[in-house]
Amino acid sequence: MAGHRAVTVSKFLAKHLRHRPDAIGLTLDAAGWASVDELLAASERAGFAISRDELDAAVHAPGKRRYVFDESGKRIRAAQGHSVAVDLGYEPAVPPAVLYHGTHPGALAAILAQGLAPMGRRHVHLSADVATARQVGARRGRPVVLAVDAAGLHAAGHPFHVAANGVWLTDAVPADRLSRVD
Repeated sequence: MAGHRAVTVSKFLAKHLRHRPDAIGLTLDAAGWASVDELLAASERAGFAISRDELDAAVHAPGKRRYVFDESGKRIRAAQGHSVAVDLGYEPAVPPAVLYHGTHPGALAAILAQGLAPMGRRHVHLSADVATARQVGARRGRPVVLAVDAAGLHAAGHPFHVAANGVWLTDAVPADRLSRVD
């Protein structure tokens, strides 16, 4: 799939598998799954036809692996990042001692004062390494990377989960558990 089309397909999937399935008449089950056939039909009805090959390419694209098929290949969902109410079924997990969050300079002052919040999503997203956090932060300009005291939060009873694509999820991160990585 050509680069621009691949990005456009991925953004379409993100919008409708994470945030607005209803906008194209798609229904997600309680765990966020949608029928592949229904997704392809709904995308065509919405004027943005996606082929099964394009859908396969989006699911198996290198990098973040935002989407996953179930074992049968007949259902699809976003691995994380939902604003709609779904229960992805990820078991609680013990995080590494330090996790990382990538952001941009314009958000830094508020984050350092108030901590990290889901901002309309169901969870705060964290990375296991600085390079991934830097890449995430670079989407909106010059990246800023913050270290999260995940071990301390976990020891204090703060729950963590790890998505199918390796993104760490938590409800929030208080400001006193953050430090800037230079």
